[in-house]
Amino acid sequence: MSKEGTVQGGEGPNATFWTPLFLAWLLALLATAGALFLGEVMGKAPCVLCWYQRIAMFPLVLVLGMGLIASDVLSVRYALPLAGVGWGIAAYHVLIFWGVVSKDLVPCGKGSSCADADVQMAGVVPIPLLSLAAFTGILVALWVARARAGRAMA
Repeated sequence: MSKEGTVQGGEGPNATFWTPLFLAWLLALLATAGALFLGEVMGKAPCVLCWYQRIAMFPLVLVLGMGLIASDVLSVRYALPLAGVGWGIAAYHVLIFWGVVSKDLVPCGKGSSCADADVQMAGVVPIPLLSLAAFTGILVALWVARARAGRAMA
């Protein structure tokens, strides 16, 4: 392993972080594609909190993709804050949707509401819950990648 945190060649036992990093990238890619599909194809206008979650999710595709291409474990360092902030916003959004958070604390003003029944996929699964699941999966995969990279460096 070089000083920059890059595994030379991306092969062997030192590249054990690559699989969870790929899983995190795949989750970010699917979530980004889903958000774009909902907005552009299905015509569902995102609320304010959805925009904030997109701001945290969309760069993850690039950051993690570049980390995969270079087999660079340092990409985890840059992706964790984005995924953590996105997770926090998604968790808050779920609490708003379920009515746990008071309507007075809802940041949605103009545009779609964060607590509408319209923010459900197939009328059953709330979109904020899907976002929370995606960010949770990404965070778990990033923590596994970081732990595996730490063992490989030892």
